[in-house]
Amino acid sequence: MTAARPYELSPLEVASGLVFGLTPTLPMPTEPVGDPIEAFERVILPALQRPPCVVSFSGGRDSSAVLAAAARVARREGLPLPIPSTNRFPAAKDSHESDWQERVVAYLGLDDWLKPEFADELDCVGPVATSVLRRHGLLWPFNAHFHVPQLEAAAGGSLLTGIGGDETLSPSSWARARAVLSGRARPQRRDVLRVGFLAAPPPIRRAVLRRRSPFEYAWLRSSARHALAGEWAAHRASEPFGWEAQLAWRRRFRYLQVGLSSLAMLAADVSVRIVHPFTDAGFAAALSLLPKPRRYTDRTAAMRLLFDDLLPDDVLARTSKSGFDQAFWSDWSRAFAADWNGAGVDPDLVEVEALQHEWASPEPDPRSFTLLQAVWLDARRQKVRAYAI
Repeated sequence: MTAARPYELSPLEVASGLVFGLTPTLPMPTEPVGDPIEAFERVILPALQRPPCVVSFSGGRDSSAVLAAAARVARREGLPLPIPSTNRFPAAKDSHESDWQERVVAYLGLDDWLKPEFADELDCVGPVATSVLRRHGLLWPFNAHFHVPQLEAAAGGSLLTGIGGDETLSPSSWARARAVLSGRARPQRRDVLRVGFLAAPPPIRRAVLRRRSPFEYAWLRSSARHALAGEWAAHRASEPFGWEAQLAWRRRFRYLQVGLSSLAMLAADVSVRIVHPFTDAGFAAALSLLPKPRRYTDRTAAMRLLFDDLLPDDVLARTSKSGFDQAFWSDWSRAFAADWNGAGVDPDLVEVEALQHEWASPEPDPRSFTLLQAVWLDARRQKVRAYAI
């Protein structure tokens, strides 16, 4: 089984590690979709019907919500319970969330829980990642291989993830302006600027946003940083105002679709049905039909609206997240970077010496990890070419 590869990274996306822009309009259901939680559970059911149904579970609120909804559907339908799978990295202190994880699993009454531990196996040019790079070439995000152990555990079955929760449920950038214009918030002095910015045509918004670009890169040339700021500003300036348009816009984030495409290829390797309920069209359609009094204005309100009967409130309200950068940059990456001779990067975009300095630092910027994988692939191609000669 082979998954299609509809997306390729541009040279700037490889150099920066970021993907901006929108995909073409995605189709929405034409049939009634019901309440959002009904739509959410509807997309989970086929995954449970193809066991083993493994859930990529970090303990964060999105993966917890997926696990909780899957457990409820399984019990209601008399199906095998979902199996949470948690990659653990004892040496990566920022990844430790065992207290939250254990609380959620105990609350849901689940006995079967996969907790594989890793040292440096999931390094961004370690054995798992390079196996993926050999099969598929460069994928995005650089850590797509993080799901390989979970996909292998689900071989022949299904994998559920919480991907897309941030994109689907995060509030609009226009939330404050919308509240002021609707009379739900008392105007303040800065609201004049917010409403004025909303009313400005897209070219004006792009020009303003470009000056606010948050990106600083030590290894990108000034022309590349300028181009990156332009792409970010164009993306942000395209954000629509209306509730339904906002939800449709978020589903079209190119980085989201590129990431889902990468995971689909990895899932196809082991005949796994991979499902991301937060990105489902039916779920988005159900959210778009919410009456105004039920529409959420922040992330926690969204979680409470949808999952208040499934999880404890402090899980729904938590904002902290684990970090895995230390697991992706270990001895494998350090050794490869130390021997790098500067080949395999676009010199029009990248300052080689600055990149070498970045990779020699104790904690390199993870936005450079896609570039490291691209360099690894180039070095491998050069070796294969030399051997053939």
